[in-house]
Amino acid sequence: MAKLIYSAITSADGYIADRDGQFDWARPDAEVHAAVNDLLRPAGTYLYGRRIFEVMRAWDDPSFAEGAPAVIADFSRLWRAADKIVYSSTLEAAYTGRTRLERHFDADAVRELKETAHADLAIGGAGLAAEAFTAGLVDEVHLFPAPVSVGGGTAAMPSFRVDLELVGLRRFASGFAHLHYRVR
Repeated sequence: MAKLIYSAITSADGYIADRDGQFDWARPDAEVHAAVNDLLRPAGTYLYGRRIFEVMRAWDDPSFAEGAPAVIADFSRLWRAADKIVYSSTLEAAYTGRTRLERHFDADAVRELKETAHADLAIGGAGLAAEAFTAGLVDEVHLFPAPVSVGGGTAAMPSFRVDLELVGLRRFASGFAHLHYRVR
């Protein structure tokens, strides 16, 4: 059975965006970006909420990474190679390759996808991830806290208890960290 993996770059105080919806403080350096690439490399399908999809869809255009460092070009290829499912009641179409639009999150359909997938699934977006946590679908959590505290905004984790087991910890020269948890 495939795993459902939630990952997010966060502030040190646990937010994926600040009170103004900004996340410019979360830009990973090459070392952190390479770690995120390696984490997502085995994923065959990305599950996204509308807001994160609108940010990520820039990767669908190969020219977006032209002339960029190798780590950026690598992520661009990974993103385009994966299937994407976008959950949105407001988007009219997904507008990117290998992408399908679903109007609402269906836990049973995701459970079935996990059971039949040949590769892991990655979920992005705190709201969508909270729905997956509620349904007991998330297997692993990978948080990449940046060396900044933003004081509030969009929390990376759901607003209810999730018991986690620390599996791994990595420090990066830039002050970022990687916290790898298994959901208990």
